[in-house]
Amino acid sequence: MAKKYIVLDTETTGLEVKQGHRVIEIGAVLLNDRKKSEEHFHSYLNPARLIDEEASKVHGITNSDLEDKPYFDEIAEEFINFIEGSTLVIHNAPFDLGFLNNELQLASTSYPSIEEICDVEDSLIIARDKFPGQRNSLDALASRYDVSGYDRTFHGALLDANILADVYMQLTGGQSKFEFISNGNSLSEQDKEAENLIIDQIEGLTKISASKTEIKDHEKRISEIENKYSNEAIWRKF
Repeated sequence: MAKKYIVLDTETTGLEVKQGHRVIEIGAVLLNDRKKSEEHFHSYLNPARLIDEEASKVHGITNSDLEDKPYFDEIAEEFINFIEGSTLVIHNAPFDLGFLNNELQLASTSYPSIEEICDVEDSLIIARDKFPGQRNSLDALASRYDVSGYDRTFHGALLDANILADVYMQLTGGQSKFEFISNGNSLSEQDKEAENLIIDQIEGLTKISASKTEIKDHEKRISEIENKYSNEAIWRKF
């Protein structure tokens, strides 16, 4: 069975969960066959505290915007049911996981941590491996991959989850294409046709064997190399 991938982002009242800051928006988008689906989870939350002014400048959410929104414990079950068993793709995962796990514990000590019910892929780590020494913020990656068509006046959890989904699919494009060919269970019909075409082309190739004269000449050349450098040729070891 194909893995269930969900791209997730949050917005918060501030930067430090240890200072009592809370989650005020969750956005999560389900990927199907490396394409964004219509299925998603989105909720604004009443944090029962004030939003830091600097944080509000980033996401544009104000205290009055959240007065009539649900508390986290009111949406916790729905959220868990949506993400459970998936691989969560998060940019700078420790930040979001720290806040979400805190919310789960505040809602009920019986709730599991995110890591207990999901696998996690940190797209920031993937980006740093692929682009070492470069800026790898979501904005920088979106610009690098020419991801456009979004209003970026303010950050937003669902908005950023959609942008990250576009970035992630390009960031891991080569890996996923390899997975398609190596795991038929995760292929769409179109991908299966492409895989079968590749296999047919490989099987249809003509096998050409070296002649006895060519093998003798090759052996002579290897011996010359060994004599010149007084060392066994690496080809002898295979």
